[in-house]
Amino acid sequence: MTRVLVVEDEAQIARALQINLRVHGYEALTAPSGEAALEAAASTPPDIVVLDLGLPGMDGVDVIRRLREWTSVPIIVLSARHAAEDKVEALDAGADDYVTKPFGLEELLARLRAAARRSAVRPEVPRVQTADFSVDLAARRVEREGKDVRLTPTEWSILALLVRQPGTLVTQRELLTQVWGPAYAKEAQYLRVYMAQLRRKLERDPSNPRHLKTEAGIGYRFDP
Repeated sequence: MTRVLVVEDEAQIARALQINLRVHGYEALTAPSGEAALEAAASTPPDIVVLDLGLPGMDGVDVIRRLREWTSVPIIVLSARHAAEDKVEALDAGADDYVTKPFGLEELLARLRAAARRSAVRPEVPRVQTADFSVDLAARRVEREGKDVRLTPTEWSILALLVRQPGTLVTQRELLTQVWGPAYAKEAQYLRVYMAQLRRKLERDPSNPRHLKTEAGIGYRFDP
C-alpha cells in the first residue's frame, strides 16, 4: 500500500485528505508543521509527500530542501500560492509537482498515481558511516570519534549533497547551484574554501583527504 504523508496545518483539509486517500487505497499520515513532517519522514518513510507551503514555523520550501538532503521521495506541493515565482522556487528546491488550491480530488489522485509510477525503487541512505566519521542525514548530525562535529549550514549542505551520492562525481556547477543558487554557478572559489573547512573538521589528514576528494576543475566525490 502506498504511504502518503500529508503536510497540512489546516486540520479540516488534512482530515478530509486523509479520509479520501484511505478510501482510495492509500495509507495516509498527516503532519501539521514542517518540523513534524521531517520527524515523520525520518521515522516512517513515506512513498509520496503532499506538502502545503504556508506552514507555521518552517516554511514549506525549507521542508523540501531539508527532505532533499537525504531522500528522493516524490514531493507534490499543494498550495494556495498561485504566483509563478512560488512554483519555480518550490520546484527548484526539489519538489516534483505543484497543484494549486482549490483543487479537484480526481486531479490530485491522478498526480499521486503519476508520482508513484515515476518514483524509482531505490534504498534511502539516512545514515552514512566511514572509517573516520558518520553522517546522519535525517537528524543533520555528524560524529567523529564519538563526538558531535559542528558544521555551518553551508558546510552541512555541501556534505549532505556529496554523501547522498557516494562514489559519484558531483560537479562544481551542481554544488554551487544547489547550495548557493543559480546565480553562483561559476563561483568555484566558494567551494574550495568550504571544502577545505570540511576536510579540517572531518578528515584525518586534510592535506591528503580520504573521503572528500577533488576532481580538479570538475567537481568533488565522496568516497565512504
